[in-house]
Amino acid sequence: MILIALLAVLIPLFLLGILNMSARSGMTISAIIVALTGYFFWKIPINVIFASILQGMHKTLPILWILFGALMLLNVLRKTGAIDSINAGFKSLSLDMRIQGILVAYLFGALIEGVSGFGTPAMVTAPLLIALGFTPLSAVVLALVANSTPAAFGAVGTPITVGLSNAAQEQGNHIFSQVSSTITSLDLLGGAFMPTILVLLMTIMLNKNKKNQRDWLEMIPWTLFIGVCYSSFAWLYSRVIGYEFVSIITPLTLLALTIVLLRFNFLLPKSTNQNPWRKLEAKKQEVQLQTLKVENMSLIKAWLPYGIVVLLLLISRTIPVVKTFLNNTINLSWNSILGFKEINSEWAILYSPGLILTIASLIALAVQVKSLKLFTPIAKDVFSTIMRTGLTLVVTLIMVQIFSNSGMNNGNHLSMPSYTAEVLSRYLSGVWIFIAPFIGELGSFITGSTTVSNLTFASIQADIAYDSGLPINAVLAGQVIGAAAGNMICVFNIVAVSGIVGLFGKEGEILRKTIVPALLYASLIAISTSLYLVLT
Repeated sequence: MILIALLAVLIPLFLLGILNMSARSGMTISAIIVALTGYFFWKIPINVIFASILQGMHKTLPILWILFGALMLLNVLRKTGAIDSINAGFKSLSLDMRIQGILVAYLFGALIEGVSGFGTPAMVTAPLLIALGFTPLSAVVLALVANSTPAAFGAVGTPITVGLSNAAQEQGNHIFSQVSSTITSLDLLGGAFMPTILVLLMTIMLNKNKKNQRDWLEMIPWTLFIGVCYSSFAWLYSRVIGYEFVSIITPLTLLALTIVLLRFNFLLPKSTNQNPWRKLEAKKQEVQLQTLKVENMSLIKAWLPYGIVVLLLLISRTIPVVKTFLNNTINLSWNSILGFKEINSEWAILYSPGLILTIASLIALAVQVKSLKLFTPIAKDVFSTIMRTGLTLVVTLIMVQIFSNSGMNNGNHLSMPSYTAEVLSRYLSGVWIFIAPFIGELGSFITGSTTVSNLTFASIQADIAYDSGLPINAVLAGQVIGAAAGNMICVFNIVAVSGIVGLFGKEGEILRKTIVPALLYASLIAISTSLYLVLT
């Protein structure tokens, strides 16, 4: 039975990671196999499977809405030439693409994660990286890998507040602050290495033309400094201000600090390698875009749309009255699908980052070129693009929902995720403190969300910790950080970002690139957890 329960994990890994199938083909086959085995072996009723299919189809719509907004903003900024001005701004700070990658993917992406989450950061930062000269594959991998450390506290603390809500019913609400404090303690080791891992990816793992270890080694003092500062400020803010704002205030602090220190070349090598990974096709694209740009656009005007995105996300997620209004107005959520109270799909259109990104693109046109005429033709192009991604997302989410709803069966079985955790804990309880981050990562790989992984596995992890005599806060912290690391490898995040940059059919290659840092990060957290137990 354990093999049946793990099919939702094993089949996508085999088809995409080993056979290198496209996500559309691989996930279609995976969804069919999971549905059939769920019906015949797990005894899931046909109406539950059908309700899960409808749920997966409906859950695709909010993601496509976010994709539409992200692509609209990107294409508008390309048309107005704002991307060129933004690039010039980054190049004025440093011409070194290793530094630019950290600024965009790690720090700016962390800020977007803090105010939005749910896959938005990679959709925003990957196109910016491409505009800076990174290849599409490198941009997607870096954006996904960077969207890990901040995801533990992303979307104004949602992975904690919502993700641990099931565990809090048993442990009490004090578990939120205890786990958040433990997360930042564990990340003093794991998270501190993230900038170093990102530069390792840039210089060696993603660099086919020029693999020079010196390009990585000479940056280690600076990347370790950035990583340690990020983890230290996160540790401080989680205790002084609260976990909800860790992934907002920490990247803002680091962005300001980094920009200042770059002026003094602090801890940087004497001679930086300016653009060692720029491809010729990226240069050609840059020249083509320059012909459309508005001359002499200021950095303030160029960055204004992103500033509006951050501001509107903050307002919509921190002011209770605004949040309530946006969630309850034009709400297309589908509850109790086919009469099953447990099967629901949320879609509050006004609360979605998709609307905010679309508004920002309208404002960009109005401010930067003083005309909205380009909006309709750009929207048509974007719509045709996201439709190519839609089918892949649908079959992926159908598989996810059948897996998640498998507890509703006629065989008196636990749900597939619960059964998997129960079987693993039966044999691995003695070393569960090391296993916890990988369970969180596995949850995000399947469900595509840090929050949903926590919702699915947190209460199970807490019970295992109690039975094994392990500190519950440490095990749950491992779960949350592992779930955040799972953003690197979850299939529909890969599909969504690939769709934005036009890498259709390359999802398997991306998965093979991101799975190594994902496992490395979870291993670092497992090590730091053992040290935490010894020191406390």
